[in-house]
Amino acid sequence: MENALISPDPPANHAPTSADPRALAEAWAALREAEPRLRIRDAAARLGVSEAALRATECGGAVLRLVDDWRGILCRLPLLGEVMALTRNEAAVHEKTGEYVAPEFGGGHGLVLGAAIDLRLFLRQWAFGFAHVEAERTSLHFFDAHGDAVHKIYTRDGTDLDELRKLINIYADEPKTAVATTPRPARGRPRADAEIDADGLRRAWLGMQDTHEFFAILRAHGAARVQALRLAPPGYARRVDPASLDVALYGAAATALPIMVFVGNPGCIQIHTGQVARIVPMGPWINVLDPAFNLHLRRDRIDQAWVVRKPTADGIVTSLELYDADGDAIAYVFGERKPGRPELASWRQLTESFSDLADGEA
Repeated sequence: MENALISPDPPANHAPTSADPRALAEAWAALREAEPRLRIRDAAARLGVSEAALRATECGGAVLRLVDDWRGILCRLPLLGEVMALTRNEAAVHEKTGEYVAPEFGGGHGLVLGAAIDLRLFLRQWAFGFAHVEAERTSLHFFDAHGDAVHKIYTRDGTDLDELRKLINIYADEPKTAVATTPRPARGRPRADAEIDADGLRRAWLGMQDTHEFFAILRAHGAARVQALRLAPPGYARRVDPASLDVALYGAAATALPIMVFVGNPGCIQIHTGQVARIVPMGPWINVLDPAFNLHLRRDRIDQAWVVRKPTADGIVTSLELYDADGDAIAYVFGERKPGRPELASWRQLTESFSDLADGEA
């Protein structure tokens, strides 16, 4: 399976910005009083600051700042037992309950390869960490240099709270009430299709032996992800109706078809592997509400959906790929597979049932 939804770059080096912590704390308190159920992410957007900046204002009370020893923190997570891991982007939230296994590291990357919690970590993107200690639960929150959340961890009934307290005590930092975040850099203009060596890209695509090679192909040809799908070899990328996500989830649930669901951001990718059962639409959201896996995805944020086929040493691998209006990945869905095994014929048949995008909707 693909180990990344994106190819992360190091954070841009911009002058740090911050809000007045005291004024921000007062504004946050007023919002909480007026709207007790308002989530901190939404409150931060309302106040025009990052989530990390808002969380930092609570340091010294229920929130403790953590030192930036991400490897050390991650290596202690297996001691906590059962927890809930959460990774999100602007359009999707992916929640998995289970245990962390010992992480593996290489360069600035990390892997957590548990049966339940399966993560790809890009630690160069991690900049700030906090522990939020509440009466009913404790959670750990990690943010990038722009103050956006990359990964969160929440206690469950099976969490070893003594080990969590040890972790927080070991890695607690000074109670700083401000963070120096950097503004997100402006997006560069993508290259025109005519500037891409489309024939070379197609040859490289057809020569893949592993899906992970795709990111190197994109870099080598200077192509954006959705652009490469437009330029794909005939029959290897088909634009489909965004409602194909519903078809995929309901179809997998109805037939007990095991799937893989990838949701990520620049600092973390989280993967569910297994069956889905309870599919619940709520307004613009489509939700998977299973005991150990929750997915919340805003269908109104899906700008493009593609069925993508890539050659591998085990045969063709087929994915449903969802992108927002900026061309950023929202989620990828695959049939369950492992190296050395061909993909499930039932998954491939399900993707063949997805409707092509109607004329005039491109």
